[in-house]
Order: sequence, then structure tokens, then C-alpha cells
Amino acid sequence: MVNDKQFPMTAAGKQKLEDELDYLKTVKRKEVVERIKVARSFGDLSENSEYDSAKEDQAFVEGRISTLESMIRNAVSIDETEAGNDVVRLGKTVTFVEVPDGEEEAYTIVGSAEADPLEGRISNDSPIAKSMLGHTVGERVKVLTPGGEMEVKIVSIN
Repeated sequence: MVNDKQFPMTAAGKQKLEDELDYLKTVKRKEVVERIKVARSFGDLSENSEYDSAKEDQAFVEGRISTLESMIRNAVSIDETEAGNDVVRLGKTVTFVEVPDGEEEAYTIVGSAEADPLEGRISNDSPIAKSMLGHTVGERVKVLTPGGEMEVKIVSIN
């Protein structure tokens, strides 16, 4: 269950979740309640698609609020300034190349709560991050992906 899991995250990642939680509680929740109130005024609830839709949105919002509260409560802070850039760890940006002739790629390794590959942030649970954690610049690391095995060389850690 979500309540038992710890969520490693940066201070910025935690703030983003707190901002989303605040928005859901102060704005979105009120909007959904108003939609339900308006939909009820249409009469027979058994054939009222607006009411059904609003209730589904309410369930989603309340579920997301619960999830966010749990994630924030169980957040474990990632110290991005932790000594040195010699070892791949959470909060570090790793630049690597696929061996033998891949292009250079860089990702920041973060907890699953703030992962966003399109923004260059990958989860510590991803195959690439799992494979590189604990390794150093210059090392070659085998990565098991759903598409097969690949080898990468760590170019830098920041």
C-alpha cells in the first residue's frame, strides 16, 4: 500500500507535490462540488450523465489528494549537494553514452514521485538508473531493458 512506501524526492519535487495538493484542496475540490450541485438540479440522478461525470471527477480528486498526502508524509529528502560527484546516486545528473557509438544522454536520477523522462528526470526504479547507481565516471555498465541488454559508459556525474 502507498502508506508504507518511502518516497525519495528533492526539495523541489516535494514542493511541486505540495503545490498540487494545495490546488486540489482549495480550487479543484470546490469546482467539483459545484458541478455536483448543478448536476443535481437537473433532476433524476439515475439518468444524469453530468452528475455521474462530476462524481467520477470527485472520486479521482479525492483519490489523488489521499495519494499526495501519503507521498508527502512519507517523503525522504534527497540531498542534491551530497559530497562529491564521484558516484551515481539519487539527485545526481548522469551523462552517459551507449557503447559503442551512441549519442550522449543526460538524466537526473530522482525518486519515482518526481520522475519525468521528457524533462530529463528518471526514476531510481528505472532499468538505466538501477544499473548505474553506485558506479563512477568512466565505468561501463550493462543495462537490462525490456528491449534487451545494452552497455553504457558513464561520462560525467553532476
